[in-house]
Amino acid sequence: MTAEPTTTQRTTGAPPGGGSSASRQHTLRERNLRLVARAIYDAAAGPPDAVPPSRADVAAATGLTRATVSTLVDHLVAARLVAELPPAAAQRAGRPAVPLVPAARTVVGLGLEVNVDHLGVRALDLSGQTVADAVEQGTFHDSEPATLLGRLGALAAGVVDAVEGEGMRVAGARLALPGLVDARTGELEVAPNLGWSSLDPVPLLGLGDLPVRVANEAKLAALAELAGEVPDSFLYVSGDVGIGAGIVVDRGLFLAERGWNGEVGHVVVDPAGPRCTCGAHGCLEQYAGKEAVLRAAGLPVDAPLRALVATLEADDDGARDALHRAGRALGSALADFVNLTGVSTVVLGGVYVELEPWLHDDVTAVLRERVLAAPFAEPDVRAARAGQHAALSGGAREVLREVVADPAAWG
Repeated sequence: MTAEPTTTQRTTGAPPGGGSSASRQHTLRERNLRLVARAIYDAAAGPPDAVPPSRADVAAATGLTRATVSTLVDHLVAARLVAELPPAAAQRAGRPAVPLVPAARTVVGLGLEVNVDHLGVRALDLSGQTVADAVEQGTFHDSEPATLLGRLGALAAGVVDAVEGEGMRVAGARLALPGLVDARTGELEVAPNLGWSSLDPVPLLGLGDLPVRVANEAKLAALAELAGEVPDSFLYVSGDVGIGAGIVVDRGLFLAERGWNGEVGHVVVDPAGPRCTCGAHGCLEQYAGKEAVLRAAGLPVDAPLRALVATLEADDDGARDALHRAGRALGSALADFVNLTGVSTVVLGGVYVELEPWLHDDVTAVLRERVLAAPFAEPDVRAARAGQHAALSGGAREVLREVVADPAAWG
């Protein structure tokens, strides 16, 4: 990480811009505190076998003096944002180094989600561990927003009570929804598979003063992948009844003007194809969405995914044909994306994680056929690794990222 320009010298005289010396020192201290927190958390997000940094390591990474870093680390430890591990064995004469790690079970972020077949709440702590998880399965097509969001709010309130009862602080929540969310206002414009439109969902949760922000489900799931080993840029495709996508560029989410990008499920693969819930014909969702694949495989649309997997493992011809059709359609839609952006890594998430063994070859084959740069940059199609209901983890991590970005607010 490149350190921001910093100084530990005391400012004398009237500072530029008319601000007081005390206010400038306060701002400088907050910035330095943020640098130290980021260095510790960035190190924790590295390879699993990485050695946690010491105060000296943090000083080297940030460009701050050791004395300044020591004072700021003491502040972060007192605020229960950072924890000290037992001293490591000394490699040379002098005091052994004290490893620094994100504090566990002190501050948590909540991920919330409404999707077509489940409601969910997940609490992650600063160390990245799940401290509470609650998921309710159901069928929520054309559901009443106030009723369903009220149920989710009650589920979330139970998790908040549980973690606060154990002495943890809840920093806030992210609500994941399967539709177009305006990144500027947090309002849901439309979620076709839920039958929702023009909705401000936060008040309907009934969570009082808890800070809640709203985002698209696939985008939050894409951010959850950043906790593992992925390239800096990739396309995350979340398969369910609908198909959404999150575009990650240089480890940041690309939102465009309003955050409405990534609706790959409504890329048309056949203008003469079946009518979609969005009103158009031949959308990818009608070929590679979960219900479309189940229907093509001769299974009920509400059948569990494991039933489809079982038929595939049994080499059922109908199921194999359904996955072949879905894989070719998915590859066709994704080829357009790769040609337009040059991002050649595709991460398959949602229900596609379990179906990836049967989708991979068809998706890859179409990308090789249709992507102009394929001979020079081999398309990389892989299954997501963030685990089940990844949007819950991505949402919680986004809350915690803001804690690390402003640690002074928690001291």
